[in-house]
Amino acid sequence: QTSIMGRMHAPGHGISRSAAPYVRSAPGWLKNLYTADDVKDQIYKLARKGLTPSKIGVRLRDAKGIASVKSLTGNKILRILKSKGLAPSLPEDLYHLIKKAVSVRKHLEKNRQDQDSKFRLILIESRVHRLARYYKKNGVLPGNWRYESSTASTLVS
Repeated sequence: QTSIMGRMHAPGHGISRSAAPYVRSAPGWLKNLYTADDVKDQIYKLARKGLTPSKIGVRLRDAKGIASVKSLTGNKILRILKSKGLAPSLPEDLYHLIKKAVSVRKHLEKNRQDQDSKFRLILIESRVHRLARYYKKNGVLPGNWRYESSTASTLVS
């Protein structure tokens, strides 16, 4: 039996997930509707509007019926954006963790006695540091990148 990675600050093991279809190629009706270049152009247009890669995927799925960009184009959304130079500077998961930490810190400025929020902020920032270490190791972030709570609000604004 394979071991399942647990959550960092919760007791659960996170086994609930959606399953990708067994057939990895796009359905025939979808190939007739859109070419790879059409999909890439739509991705570029949405990225220029300021949408994140996951929001682009949701928009393509809900509005155009494109469930898997990779099955049509051969590449994932983030790789398509990187090839065009439109990828966000911070990885999306790190960006959202920093955004959460900034909002908790803002809450703590108004409510200094909120002990639970102080504790949760420590947990959030430890996840930020762990994720940053991973991205530095894999070359996604520069080696001299540091998370500092004083400058974090400028990163997510």
